[in-house]
Amino acid sequence: MFGLGWLEVGLIALAAVILFGPKKLPELGASLGKSLRGFKDELQGDSEEEPTED
Repeated sequence: MFGLGWLEVGLIALAAVILFGPKKLPELGASLGKSLRGFKDELQGDSEEEPTED
């Protein structure tokens, strides 16, 4: 996972809880997931479209 070990992932998660608070994290996770899903869909959609020639 990006070359990170469990200790690094745990420290990042702990820092996120400290910075944003436990009530805000689900909101941030949902918005990040929607953004990544949209980005992935756009990348897959571009590869499916065939270029048109004039």
